[in-house]
Amino acid sequence: MAHKDLRSFLAAIEASGDLVKVDDQVDWDQELSGIGRLSCERYGPAFMFNNIKDYPEWRTIANPVAGWRRYAVGLGLPADTSVRDLYKVYAEREVDLIPPVVVKDGPCKEVVIKGDDVNLFDLPTPMVHDGDGGRYLGTWDIVISKDADSGWVNWGMYRFMIHNERLLTGYPRPTSHLGKMLLDGYVPKGKNMPIAIAIGADMPSHLAAAATFRLAGDEALLAGGLGQQAVELVKCETSDLYVPATSEVVIEAEILFNGVDQEGPYGEYPGYRSGEMGNSVCARVTAITHRKKPILSLDTTGFMDSSAVTTSISGAISIRRRLEKHGVPVVEVYIPPESGVHMAVVSVRRGGAAVAQQVVDLLTARRALISKVLIVDEDVDVFNMAAVIHAFSTKCHPRRGTHIHDYEGRLNALTPAYSQEERVRRSGSSVSFDCTWPPEWPREETPIRATLDAMYSKDVQERVLSRFKNLGL
Repeated sequence: MAHKDLRSFLAAIEASGDLVKVDDQVDWDQELSGIGRLSCERYGPAFMFNNIKDYPEWRTIANPVAGWRRYAVGLGLPADTSVRDLYKVYAEREVDLIPPVVVKDGPCKEVVIKGDDVNLFDLPTPMVHDGDGGRYLGTWDIVISKDADSGWVNWGMYRFMIHNERLLTGYPRPTSHLGKMLLDGYVPKGKNMPIAIAIGADMPSHLAAAATFRLAGDEALLAGGLGQQAVELVKCETSDLYVPATSEVVIEAEILFNGVDQEGPYGEYPGYRSGEMGNSVCARVTAITHRKKPILSLDTTGFMDSSAVTTSISGAISIRRRLEKHGVPVVEVYIPPESGVHMAVVSVRRGGAAVAQQVVDLLTARRALISKVLIVDEDVDVFNMAAVIHAFSTKCHPRRGTHIHDYEGRLNALTPAYSQEERVRRSGSSVSFDCTWPPEWPREETPIRATLDAMYSKDVQERVLSRFKNLGL
């Protein structure tokens, strides 16, 4: 069972050696996030900053789950749980949904600020990167919104920048759930769209908000399943939205149906600064509630950040289920977080050109988030990137092993490789690399891998493994 709030999760990762507390004063302007960024790049721990310049009453946690050890603890598992077992547990819990429960009050209501008393600069929001358009509040958050017609509630993770004391500007793409809700349901009616931004909630709720989940699915139920217990929700002060009751901070706002303002650029999860400053949705804050001595959560977005880790696991499981549904002989799927969620490794029981083409076609049919797919035989461990790189380097034919799929309107605008013209047209390509032996090759002509498990007898393998164990290796 997972921890019910951020504070108990932090105590757990401190006990596992995955949290460093910093009591010396740290500047919110790039220094704080720079420490967090370097830790991501070196596969380091999370950081708790207890002494933030200009904000003596606040604390900040940087990169709560930017690594598999902390992700495991977030699910209530031992820190040394293997990545393969994390995938297995996630897939099992994802289909065992648990509904939330509504409570009358919660820790997030310990301090309530409304109306003209709201000042977003009272929060220790960091300047995350040099060159960002402003101070970004929404980096590790849960943005809660409701469909105007059906009442479906969506939890997502979207970036928001402080524009002034009462206004936020954000980047929910038009194709995102929040973007479609706004454009299809609220703008035609001339109505502002209520949202709530929960920061520092229980970890399963954040994992659910970042997850690739089914259309019109309820992420509050997913959070319950991932944590193996019902999430407690409490009603907002200025809208009928409900937020995780143990959240450290809640920003209540309404997106203006007829208002836009400047936002960006920002250093995003693919590991590059994305875009330039431009018009984006504008949200007017109506209330801020928070716990006493609150903790702001920060994801220092870029290489190996928290969002890349969380999105990679749910995205890989979603891809596997999609391929299975369409008859692809898939065995396992892995998305390396280091890829910025731009590459997937797919192992199959039977490979070849037709399978490689089918995979890339399926993965670009709706939204083309994955731009590169490596197809490997089932004897290649997709979680072992050394084995994957070896298969790619030696088994992928440079010409007939490459399968390119071009498309219009489905490009991921945050992919750095695309030109500005391609982003405007949303015209892109994805490629699959067939790293499998052609199924038509006779068995006696198929090369044998020179590894212990492939080129030695079972008897020798067992004796070697026994020797290694006895030698303490």
